[in-house]
Amino acid sequence: MSALDIADCINKICPWSGKPVQADSLTEYDGQVVGFCNTGCRDKFESAIRHFEEAKASIVSHR
Repeated sequence: MSALDIADCINKICPWSGKPVQADSLTEYDGQVVGFCNTGCRDKFESAIRHFEEAKASIVSHR
């Protein structure tokens, strides 16, 4: 994966804290660069998404 650029970030405010996003706290989700105020918020988001995707896959596989 190439380095993420804050210029490509779709948000300016961290969805967890309400603070401004930082260049060292970016992730990619659904083809978009999403920013967070710190790496802890970013990691919390990535963990939540991972759990959501696992739950979704579990439901689909049990149909």
